[in-house]
Amino acid sequence: MKCPVCGEDCVQAAHEIIAMQPTIFAPCSECKGRTLNKQAPLPDQTYGLPCACGKRFIDEVFAHMYVIMVEEGVLQPTEPLIRVGTPLVHPGFAMAQPPYLPVKSLVLLSRVVTESCAKRIVSEVPEVRGVIRSSNAVPGLSDIDLDGIPDTYDLLAGCDVRANIFTTQNEKVVIYKQQSTIHIEFPRGFDPKIIEVGSRVRHVKPRMFVDACSGAGTLGIIAGLYDIPHVVLNDAWYAAAFWSAYNLQVNRENLNFEELKMFFSYDEMKRRPVVKDVQKIAETHGGSQYFEVFQGDCLQLHTVLPEHVDLTVIDLFEKKEPEKVQKVIDNWKAHVSGEVFIP
Repeated sequence: MKCPVCGEDCVQAAHEIIAMQPTIFAPCSECKGRTLNKQAPLPDQTYGLPCACGKRFIDEVFAHMYVIMVEEGVLQPTEPLIRVGTPLVHPGFAMAQPPYLPVKSLVLLSRVVTESCAKRIVSEVPEVRGVIRSSNAVPGLSDIDLDGIPDTYDLLAGCDVRANIFTTQNEKVVIYKQQSTIHIEFPRGFDPKIIEVGSRVRHVKPRMFVDACSGAGTLGIIAGLYDIPHVVLNDAWYAAAFWSAYNLQVNRENLNFEELKMFFSYDEMKRRPVVKDVQKIAETHGGSQYFEVFQGDCLQLHTVLPEHVDLTVIDLFEKKEPEKVQKVIDNWKAHVSGEVFIP
């Protein structure tokens, strides 16, 4: 599948990603690697090379990046290894052991990296698929009031599109996102939101389900695994709405539709990053399920919904602000039928 960020074929269907999960980060019998102290400097300014199988222990990959950062003047040789940054593996899933990384399986988030250094890392470190300059901000839409343009990180080199694998009672779901535009959400193996969505859907047995603040589409797609006839996903942030739609296509084999039609490209949506007035950006055709994806304010989503909705999930970023949460719930109940819950 064509990646909307880099244009390459770096996005795979869910079944292809899931098939790799048992072995992708497992070492071969010849793999070796040091376990390094992340709170101390790299002791000898050297790094091990990838094994003949093409994998390398994650600590050696970090040692390689550390050496490049020191040579580029981004780090001093007295700084601890942890200063390199935060690793986000592709695909992400709950792991019992540190990974041995194959080619293009790591996105690096770093607060100190420069563009020239990032380009060198992508060029010289085979395991790295992209380098992002991060900050104290959280990328994506975090304010339900939709005031201003959300923060994003800076993709300095490579491609930062990566996937997570989430486990449900039905099937595994693969969720792609561009990591510089959406907050980090790494699978833990036990995900309370996923469990609650499944529980609610099994109890209500909805024919119409709404994921009003969908992010990259995780909860709405998981609900779709239960053969709900009509599912709506919506988010005001362009990257979230786009990836909600794109991830329907990624997981199409476990959903009952034949074709996904996108009405806008990623670049077109990027030019209008936050939308209040709800507009449809994608829908499915064929099969026994109908999915619609919208971009817009969840408080206005009722204007495009049918009269009868059975179940709605509203996964707000601002759960620690009870007054805002209650305002959203009250507004929803005033306009939309059925049960509503915040996971």
